[in-house]
Amino acid sequence: MPLFRRLAAAVAVAGAVAIALAGCSTTIHLEPADDANNPACANVSVLLPENVAGFDRVWTDAQATGAWGDPTIVLRCGVAPPAPSDLVCTTIGSVDWLVLDQEEERQRLVTYGRDPAVEVIIRRGAEIDFRTVVEKLSASIQPGLERATAKCTDRVESPAG
Repeated sequence: MPLFRRLAAAVAVAGAVAIALAGCSTTIHLEPADDANNPACANVSVLLPENVAGFDRVWTDAQATGAWGDPTIVLRCGVAPPAPSDLVCTTIGSVDWLVLDQEEERQRLVTYGRDPAVEVIIRRGAEIDFRTVVEKLSASIQPGLERATAKCTDRVESPAG
């Protein structure tokens, strides 16, 4: 086979492989948190699970983030640590979480007493067990989190999903 034909065949095969791989991967656009480049967020990022509550991980284009589903669940490390609050604060999977005010289409939680803080956003309306999602993420990221400097004072049951 002449050199030109072999080269053309190699380019065609490489192009087909690139197209096939691009078709298999989905990347979700997310905005990174302000402190996403904090080294502690790198420790959290490497611990993110491949599956949460039956949702497979999808890749994101932002540092220190994770997403599962389409995305049904989003995690961002490097958000501002919340101040003491009268919002619901609960311990799930050895991590304290401040449950932010419920929004129409989503529920947000932020780790409490950790700097940098981690935010989890769960889309409402999906058939998801809220507690299962947070337990899985807490168990996965807890070893990478900075040591807690504050804790929830009133332990309450987590809200239903």
